[in-house]
Amino acid sequence: MSITLENQQLVNTYRKRAKHYDWLSRLYYLIGFRYTGYRKNAVKALGLNQGDTVVEIGCGTGANLPLLQEAVGPTGKIIGVDLTDAMLEPARQRVAQAGWKNVQLIQCDAENYAFPEGIDGIISTYALTLSNDYEKVIASGAQALKTGKRWVLLDFRAPTAWPRCLVRLGLLLMRPFGSRMHMVDRHPWEVFPKYLEKVTMRNFYLGIVYIISGEAKPK
Repeated sequence: MSITLENQQLVNTYRKRAKHYDWLSRLYYLIGFRYTGYRKNAVKALGLNQGDTVVEIGCGTGANLPLLQEAVGPTGKIIGVDLTDAMLEPARQRVAQAGWKNVQLIQCDAENYAFPEGIDGIISTYALTLSNDYEKVIASGAQALKTGKRWVLLDFRAPTAWPRCLVRLGLLLMRPFGSRMHMVDRHPWEVFPKYLEKVTMRNFYLGIVYIISGEAKPK
């Protein structure tokens, strides 16, 4: 698998953070950030049913797997995609310890992942903004979804009213997770209406966090 310089830098970052990723993420609770609560809202927004197939882009250590398991049940299927081998290892351990037989974990960059046709949902949490070609990922996913099924994105953004200096300060808090200043100009939420319909968006945490969902258009 060929890899861009930016993706290689992300791999290096997450290889260093993988063992402590879940612990570090929960430190955000100290500043009022509802780490698990936002994830629950995002999974709920998928509107999944028992037996459905869902793809997670940037599954990381598998923090969403228990929530997705509850949504699709043992007859459903979960496909987790992540760029970094070190992040997928804890996810594999979660799967093994829980005894889940319906989870497939794939190491691949999001831009080159080939979505299976006829899936029932796609979700990405705190990951898609790390992708330089996020529009390609959104478009490919929308094409693979069954009509009426949902693409859901939970991610960070810089509120438009914030001065650049305050944005830089906020990025310092997220730097351990690969966020960089040039990513502030990536706006995946603006792309959703181009490829999906019935798009809805909710903002949280002073507008820094958002959940956007859209339904696949008729093919």
